[in-house]
Amino acid sequence: MFTGIITGVGRIAAVHAISSLEPTGSSTSVPDQFGKRLLITAPNGYLNDVGLGDSIAINGACMTVTSFDADKNEFTIDISAESLQKTANLAQLGTALNLEKALRANDRLGGHIVSGHVDGIGRISYFASVGESWELRILCPTGLGKFIAYKGSITVNGVSLTVNKVVDALMQNNLQTELSINLIPHTLENTALGGLQTGDYVNLEVDTVARYVERMLSFEKIS
Repeated sequence: MFTGIITGVGRIAAVHAISSLEPTGSSTSVPDQFGKRLLITAPNGYLNDVGLGDSIAINGACMTVTSFDADKNEFTIDISAESLQKTANLAQLGTALNLEKALRANDRLGGHIVSGHVDGIGRISYFASVGESWELRILCPTGLGKFIAYKGSITVNGVSLTVNKVVDALMQNNLQTELSINLIPHTLENTALGGLQTGDYVNLEVDTVARYVERMLSFEKIS
C-alpha cells in the first residue's frame, strides 16, 4: 500500500531481457513479448532502509526489489510482459521514475490510499503554465471516466493528485473523459511530472473507494 507521496526520483539505467530463449544482457531494445529486468538508480541514501523483496512503486506500479546495492544507489526489479502491456514507459532506457516505498503502519497518510495497481493508461492532452502553476489535462481510457470525480483523488504516474475539472464528451461514438489537474511548483520540482509533454502517456490509478462503490452499484442491478 502507498499514499501517492513521492519520496524520490530515479532513472532507468539499464534494461535486460528475461527469457529462457535469449541471454540476459543490457539493451535499449528488448522484445515486447519478454519480461524485463530494470536497473534503476535512486537518490543518495534512498536504499539505506530497503531490503530484498521490499515493494517500491515505480511510476505508480508496485514492484518488488530483486537486488540492490545501497553504496551505488542502484536496485533491480523484474516486470512481466503482461505488466508492461498495461503500463506506460516502464522499460525505456533513461526514463525518469517517481519512486515511493511501501507505507508503514505508523506513517502519515499524506495523499490517499494507493494500491500500486495501474487501472489504465491516459494520454496528456494539454500541459502548460497558468500563472505560477501548471495545468495538466489527461484523456482517460474508455471505462475509467465513471471513476473520476470533481475534487476527487487520482494517481498519475504514482503521484496523488486532486481533480479540478472533469469533462465528458462523445468522440467517435465513444464517451471520452478529460480530467484537469493543477500542479504547483513543489510537485514539479520533486517528482518526474515536470518532464512530461503533451502526447505523453501516463499510468493512472483511480480512487480505491470509487472502485468499491461502482462494484456495489453494479451488483445491486443484477441481484
